[in-house]
Amino acid sequence: MIRPGDFVVVEESELDSLLGALRERGHAVVGPTVRDGAIVLDLIERAADLPAGWTEEQDAGRYRLRRRDDGAMFGHALGPHSWKRWLHPPTLVRWRARRDNGGFSAEQPAAPPPKYAFLGVRPCELAAIAAQDRVFLGGPFVDPAYRGRREAAFLVAVQCASPGGTCFCASTGTGPRATGGFDLAMTEVVDPRRHSFVVEVGSERGAEVVAAASHRPATQADLEAAVAATAGAAARMGRALDTQGLREALYRRYEDPRWDEVGKRCLGCANCTMVCPTCFCATVEDATDLLGHSTERRRVWDSCFSQEFSYVHGGSVRTSAGARYRQWITHKLATWHDQFGVPGCVGCGRCITWCPVGIDITAEAGAVRPGDAEGSRP
Repeated sequence: MIRPGDFVVVEESELDSLLGALRERGHAVVGPTVRDGAIVLDLIERAADLPAGWTEEQDAGRYRLRRRDDGAMFGHALGPHSWKRWLHPPTLVRWRARRDNGGFSAEQPAAPPPKYAFLGVRPCELAAIAAQDRVFLGGPFVDPAYRGRREAAFLVAVQCASPGGTCFCASTGTGPRATGGFDLAMTEVVDPRRHSFVVEVGSERGAEVVAAASHRPATQADLEAAVAATAGAAARMGRALDTQGLREALYRRYEDPRWDEVGKRCLGCANCTMVCPTCFCATVEDATDLLGHSTERRRVWDSCFSQEFSYVHGGSVRTSAGARYRQWITHKLATWHDQFGVPGCVGCGRCITWCPVGIDITAEAGAVRPGDAEGSRP
């Protein structure tokens, strides 16, 4: 009988049996796949949909796919999508209303929340999901839409063996190995003799799924191979961030001229907040059909990089790009601590990769410490 804490091995050729066990339990499987020149997250039907043999080169403002010299299915870092897209979707209908017999009737969407299985969740992204749990579930007001999706989600983590050029989760303590927060955690082992997944069972649900899939018990040699596969990942990260005293340093340098300097480079495009796995800000939009017969209210993602975000009667509070960047980085690395007890950055590096002008959060955070602006690379 399989229990939480057990380790088993699923061979690469049997991975479809694991996906089948998830689908049999009503889960739609979301995982990485190659599309439009990037590794993105999407619905997948079989193991052949995974990006076998692909990885990527990432740096500030740069992302390029390239081939690996093996067939690893998870031998890549992170693409532009995070799991936030499925737990806190970009657009969500809150309620609808229709004209009815001279009046109107309102209704909330009654469909049950989608039941997803997330395949390939990196340790830093597990931390991001936990951070969003604090936002939407941890306070006195619980978001019902998030709660329904989160409770239905099944998390299959993948231990990180291939950090990217902009990753720095070792600095934030969120990787490169996950120790909890998952239903299953896989370590991919690829060498000339084998291609398999050493799977750690993290929950009763995980044990049930593994029991229904093709597997064998893990041997000591399997466990040692899994440790070797991820050994050294922390040292191969492309970025580093000194978090000691950073919150206080940001508060002390609130009026620093550095913010105006970065503001001259910032386009205000909001790419960083769109790809960030922890950003949660949203606004409300009302949409009415042309005949005025129906309307609906939608919650949509918003960004503190838009000038309208801080609009109050009489104008916006943060009118310059520098002020908006200061707001974002200070919230991530300082005021999140005050609000939620943890930082809002998990070290995934997406904001660096997908910034069109290559603004680097590790370099900007380092710049608030005199003489440390170049300390972002390990």
